[in-house]
Amino acid sequence: MGKRKATPVANEAELQQSNAGERKAAKQPKLATEASGFKNKEKVLLLSSRGITHRSRHLMLDLAQLLPHCKRDSKLDTKTDRGIINEVADMKGCSSVLFFESRKRKDLYIWLARAPDGPSIKFHCANVHTMAELKLSGNHLKGSRPVLSFDASFDQQPHLQLMKEMFTQSFATPRRHPKSKPFHDHVISFHFLDNRIWLRNYQA
Repeated sequence: MGKRKATPVANEAELQQSNAGERKAAKQPKLATEASGFKNKEKVLLLSSRGITHRSRHLMLDLAQLLPHCKRDSKLDTKTDRGIINEVADMKGCSSVLFFESRKRKDLYIWLARAPDGPSIKFHCANVHTMAELKLSGNHLKGSRPVLSFDASFDQQPHLQLMKEMFTQSFATPRRHPKSKPFHDHVISFHFLDNRIWLRNYQA
């Protein structure tokens, strides 16, 4: 009967150490990708009521192009309870809401709210100029991140400070968002004048 040769213990220890080293090397790229991944999950729900005019609809479409992190939904009936907006925002994973409400097909009101517990702000929209009406419009990339510019008045009064924070959370595209481009080629400005807030988009 032939005798079996025993495998050296030293070789087994070397194999185990090499396997452990390969596992550590394989885990390192995963940790690097996790550190540089997309973390800010801020999303904005964009929807409107029934009966909005074509100008209001074009304004909403322009905002959808400026906000790559927004989620659109179908129109709501004017008689529907407003509490259902929180349910829609919860289903789509949105933390902010931009709701376009039309009354008598003339007046347009824009609700900006944090879902589901608020706060909420109601604006009466006036002096609307859509992108289709402008001449010499820029050609910024779709999905590029904007630079937000605020007037100095937003730091002087408490309610304007709250508006500034809500505007920042809603209009600032999160960094490394899957639908965004890593470029800054347009500026969204907010100015407070004559008890009104003027919103403008400047393109490169």
